Amino acid sequence: MNEYYLAVDIGASSGRHILAHMEQGKMFLEEMYRFSNQMVEKDGEQCWDVERLFAEIIAGMRACADAGKIPVSMGIDTWGVDFVLLDEKGERIGNAVAYRDKRTEGVEGDVYRVIPEEELYRRTGIQRQSYNTIYQLMALKRTKGEELERARKLLMVPDYFHYLLTGVAANEYTIATTSQLVSPVTKKWDTKLIEALGLNAEIFQKIRQPGTFLGELREEIQAQVGFCCKVVLPAAHDTGSAVMAVPVCMDKEESGAESAEKDAVILGADSAEKDTAMPRTDSAGETASDTLYISSGTWSLLGTELSGADCSVRSMTHNFTNEGGYGYRFRYLKNIMGLWMIQSVKRELGGGHSFGEICAMAAKAQIDSVVDCNSDRFLNPKSMAGEVQDACRESGQRAPEGLGEVAAVIYRSLAECYAQAIEELEEITGKHYGEIHIVGGGSNADYLNQLTADAAKRKVYAGPTEATAIGNAMAQMLANGVWGNLASARDTVFHSFPMRSFVPQP
Repeated sequence: MNEYYLAVDIGASSGRHILAHMEQGKMFLEEMYRFSNQMVEKDGEQCWDVERLFAEIIAGMRACADAGKIPVSMGIDTWGVDFVLLDEKGERIGNAVAYRDKRTEGVEGDVYRVIPEEELYRRTGIQRQSYNTIYQLMALKRTKGEELERARKLLMVPDYFHYLLTGVAANEYTIATTSQLVSPVTKKWDTKLIEALGLNAEIFQKIRQPGTFLGELREEIQAQVGFCCKVVLPAAHDTGSAVMAVPVCMDKEESGAESAEKDAVILGADSAEKDTAMPRTDSAGETASDTLYISSGTWSLLGTELSGADCSVRSMTHNFTNEGGYGYRFRYLKNIMGLWMIQSVKRELGGGHSFGEICAMAAKAQIDSVVDCNSDRFLNPKSMAGEVQDACRESGQRAPEGLGEVAAVIYRSLAECYAQAIEELEEITGKHYGEIHIVGGGSNADYLNQLTADAAKRKVYAGPTEATAIGNAMAQMLANGVWGNLASARDTVFHSFPMRSFVPQP
């Protein structure tokens, strides 16, 4: 009889319930439920409809029960940085404001008056993004300070859903690090930094690692879904789960890769922090994987794994980030705007075309213009297509016309951004990465995959598509002893799911 593990993966545009199980040494997935997600405007703010999202979580769990496939455990992952506040009764305070809301505009100065930007990076290792939790909290302090005064708990979005399921409040490590308030040395909340910013450190919960058994479903939830199961924390940041699922063959890894342990350094830690530093390898003694990946979805996250954070000025200058990963690894990566741009254009000009059709139209377009995908102008414009056209005109390039040409400019621009980021990564790490592993929904975009291979001048492997859900389930399965370590789990992924390869064209 199969043992099922339920991964609830919620992205900025959709969510899905996927059951994973093992059969003859391979992992198999089955999608049980899918639902949409999008920001909604409430009280003049761009927000997440967390009540509806939780109702969808429950509905998907009922779908599992209806199919007679009861999971051993479940876990939820989402995008990073966003949070909710709870009062002394455990009830939510205010809206679940989305990171694309404009409330953080101009707030960076409030933070840098307390701690200079370079010192902030040294303490946290997290890249400057105007929407990071640290800036959202300072914006809230500026405009709605009474909400912070009432708050007794701060929970990131997946932490909140886990709390509703179990009644247990905890902050999961990988998503907590996206706040820019966690020490990369101690792996704990930087309470000195939090208090210096005038925030109440007591609202931050104990940080728990992926694979932690959080609790069982509350009786009320059991009655709604028709079963009881464990809630086991995955890497609750969707990129953290996706990176876990980057497929690596053990034979290949053992024969070729140097250990990242040799080059990883922890910079900027004072002596007190060094005394309390956590292990730089996971519980099985493994070092980080020496693989170059792109987690391609609404955002494109390009990077590698390190065993220790690089909080150097050079790293900060290139705007790389050190987000927490499974087993105390670090996801050393650069955040690139990603397929959010294509998603936005699809809504504006799509006319019912699928992403695959848009990709095919872009491949036929004859236009060489490119834009800087990392510009804040593309974060949440009124018209993405119009913004792309304006950016081309302003730089003296031909502005694209129609869906195919606009998409072609975006895809070409993403590939150029990837290539530049790889050059920067190799300069910082002193390593050469001979191939790129693209995982996530964006790995289906063959045109972009080929453009990436051409721009980066190296081979691209694409897949698996459902990397985030796979990684979510992997953390649960590792906790249940299905594998002894992450390397074995990644080897299973390598042999369980098909990959496509793309060779640079001359």
